[in-house]
Amino acid sequence: MKAFITGVCGQLGHDCVNELNKRGIEVTGSDIQPKYSGVEDGSFVTKAKYISLDITDEEAVLNTIKSEKPDVVIHCAAWTNVDGAEDEENRQKVFAINSGGTENIAKAVKAVDAKMIYISTDYIFGGDGTEPWKPDQEDYAPLNVYGQSKLEGELAVKRELDKYFIVRIAWVFGTNGKNFIKTMLNVGRNHDSVRVVNDQIGTPTYTLDLAVLLADMAQSDKYGCYHATNEGGYISWYDFTKEIYSQAGYTTEVIPVTTEEYGISKAKRPFNSRLDKSKLTENGFDPLPDWKDAVARYLFELSK
Repeated sequence: MKAFITGVCGQLGHDCVNELNKRGIEVTGSDIQPKYSGVEDGSFVTKAKYISLDITDEEAVLNTIKSEKPDVVIHCAAWTNVDGAEDEENRQKVFAINSGGTENIAKAVKAVDAKMIYISTDYIFGGDGTEPWKPDQEDYAPLNVYGQSKLEGELAVKRELDKYFIVRIAWVFGTNGKNFIKTMLNVGRNHDSVRVVNDQIGTPTYTLDLAVLLADMAQSDKYGCYHATNEGGYISWYDFTKEIYSQAGYTTEVIPVTTEEYGISKAKRPFNSRLDKSKLTENGFDPLPDWKDAVARYLFELSK
């Protein structure tokens, strides 16, 4: 089996390369940088091939995928700066990457008759109510530019392919890049207190755990839309921060505030990011471990 992974200089793409290599699967990784610029650990440096690729270049994408002839493409590359996506000067680029780039990948995957795994987001939903969003419901209502662009990417995958997995995740953290945990640790080191919203509810996703699931999917034909975050129940960003500081041994005071009280953000965030993950086990996939356990393992990795 041969895999092609986009966005390998980011958190998830990096972990997917290492997980697939661990399984003896030949991997080619790509990103827009001229050379690999992520964390150099595990099997990435020693075994994986790297190709510089701009996913908004349709011809380059098609030629690259045809040349590599993968059995599966895991599409992790994306514009992920949610607030930056709201800036008028960025919007065209955001859609070119998240929508147009995904369509380019899907068309190339179709050309070589491979399967595709597309990483999407809870932000495609409107975030109303308290009921968990189900993977196959289609009452989409993204609140921001990022969410709309990712939704258009999903629709392109569905339009072009039959052999696809769409995997929606939320609150992502990993070793290779910026994330909420790293930010909160930095804040906690330098401040006596921190204000964190307590009315946005969801569950974190550790990229190391998600990569295991995606590798399982790559070797499966249980196609469709899935939700995948760590187990352990639904929490707020406030709850998340409290656990991070508790495990890290920080005494920083965490002050709960509403989204309205917090202010600042350019992009609207969903209040309800609860994702129903039952479809995973229904189709024979193992759920991700408890999020508190994931935080413990992640903090250990950061301490090395």
